[in-house]
Amino acid sequence: MNAATDAAAVAVRTATPRDVPRIAAIYAHHVLTGLASFEVEPPGEAGIAWRLAEVRAQGLPYLVAEAGDRVVGYAYAAPYRSRPAYRYTLEDSVYVDRDCAGRGVGRRLLERLVSEAAACGYRQMIAVIGDSANRPSIALHEACGFARVGLLPGVGLKFGRWVDSVLMQRSLGAGDATLPAGGE
Repeated sequence: MNAATDAAAVAVRTATPRDVPRIAAIYAHHVLTGLASFEVEPPGEAGIAWRLAEVRAQGLPYLVAEAGDRVVGYAYAAPYRSRPAYRYTLEDSVYVDRDCAGRGVGRRLLERLVSEAAACGYRQMIAVIGDSANRPSIALHEACGFARVGLLPGVGLKFGRWVDSVLMQRSLGAGDATLPAGGE
């Protein structure tokens, strides 16, 4: 994706195992250089393949953004917590290739992720954003209908400093206005 290319030239599709090397490379950069992830060692391709399979096995969306034949970003939704009361709530993750940041790729991914999660019957999506100074991620989530609902000060220690987590949330579908079919 070059400077002249914009998000309109990006295709968003379901991730497949052949995307694992690019997903692993994109994520490794974020783990090693940024605070969006609180991991300190990037998982290898086998770890990413396992995570992709786990998300897809649960029927949850795992997406990639492609510019031409190159994966330039990815996003997925995973269960927010494992306890049954949280079964209608997901947590999102969105990562974009460093060369494509600020060009609308993350927004295309997150909008599609929200749409697919709602279509699956989920009611809430949570974003746990590493670093309260991570304005690009906070702005992306705001643009996609998320509201800031909390701050966890100093909950992570990375690169020799304490790091906050920003909590953002948005309703999916009917949200909490109605109970899902079957009540509980």
